[in-house]
Amino acid sequence: MIFNSSKYNNKWNTKPLTDLGKFQRGKSRHRPRNDPQLFDNGTYPLVQTGEVKAANLYIRSHDACYNEFGLSQSALWPKNTLCITIAANIAETALLGYPMCFPDSVVGFNADPEESSEPFMHYVFTYIRKAIQNSASGSIQDNINIEYLTGLRFKIPLKDYQDKIVAILSALDKKIEINNRINAELETMAKTLYDYWFVQFDFPDANGKPYKSSGGKMVYNPTLKREIPEEWSDKTLSQIANITMGQSPEGSSYNEEGVGTIFYQGSTDFGWLFPSTRQYTAAPSRMAKKGDILLSVRAPVGDMNIANTDCCIGRGLAALNSKIGSDGFLFYVMKYFKQIFNRRNSEGTTFGSITKSDLHSLTLAYPTAGLLNKYDDVVTNYNKMIFERSLENRELISLRDWLLPMLMSGQVTVK
Repeated sequence: MIFNSSKYNNKWNTKPLTDLGKFQRGKSRHRPRNDPQLFDNGTYPLVQTGEVKAANLYIRSHDACYNEFGLSQSALWPKNTLCITIAANIAETALLGYPMCFPDSVVGFNADPEESSEPFMHYVFTYIRKAIQNSASGSIQDNINIEYLTGLRFKIPLKDYQDKIVAILSALDKKIEINNRINAELETMAKTLYDYWFVQFDFPDANGKPYKSSGGKMVYNPTLKREIPEEWSDKTLSQIANITMGQSPEGSSYNEEGVGTIFYQGSTDFGWLFPSTRQYTAAPSRMAKKGDILLSVRAPVGDMNIANTDCCIGRGLAALNSKIGSDGFLFYVMKYFKQIFNRRNSEGTTFGSITKSDLHSLTLAYPTAGLLNKYDDVVTNYNKMIFERSLENRELISLRDWLLPMLMSGQVTVK
């Protein structure tokens, strides 16, 4: 099978992908793979399949590092290596932003510079990803192997024309990446301010000095079992937020054809800020409103997104909005709770889900109205900038995905 054969590219050469460079499977020989001996005081970045899927064009962050022992049972791959997932998230690809290790659930590709490039192959796999996933679907555990990858056949233009295709598509991806970096910085600024003001209690006092560090009066709160600023109170999440727990539509009536209402049933397709629309339902039950916080109540508990339209939510999600319009504050309250969930997970208390009762009864130190309004004013400006860039990214992604098949089939030519 030739994935991109068309009347427009009949002069391109048909080649197996192995002719374009070298495919090598990642290494993770030691078992168990999560053995602390592999990671204690580690300095060699390790990327997993989930991080490949989450990346846009380049992988520029990692959550784990191998130590010397970990490296000895793996391998360090150079910058710009193309990562291709072959298990779990199949046929997802991204380029290494710096040298990293990866396990045997990932295949690395390094191009022959005379024949192709890693970015071009990234777009090849983006183009054929759905076909690969469909071919693997239905097995006991969906996966593919390196022999499958190296045997794939594709119509390949000359190297200089490949580079022209990459220049167009990567320009869009680089703009998307820049927007994501700016958004991440804005979110970090808002979160840092939340931590200073509402966790460390170093909000500006009447003299503009950090409240707690400058000797502001603290009082013991028996509900929270800790000291909080004198004029503050304790509240439960249900006191400050309207909470809608998801419920799947009757008869599991989902479709991918765009029939009915957008339906989200978990955080799997959560991208940057807005979730990816994959399913619809003609029999919606529980609804979230545009602008609501979408919260994962099943593993991974606490993952969040913003609904960019009215939508139906399944059992894996809850929808929240502020009772007094302070959605910026509420968003970072939930970010704070997410840190607590993650910490409990790391301590061995695994959260498979959070119940309605537990969610409603989450408690927090609640600030004065004036301080809350001051924080919300700042965060509203940040959120506005984040929303604008996120909407721009949706348009850029749509344009890229529209161009990709036409460029790869030769239907659109590049001068």
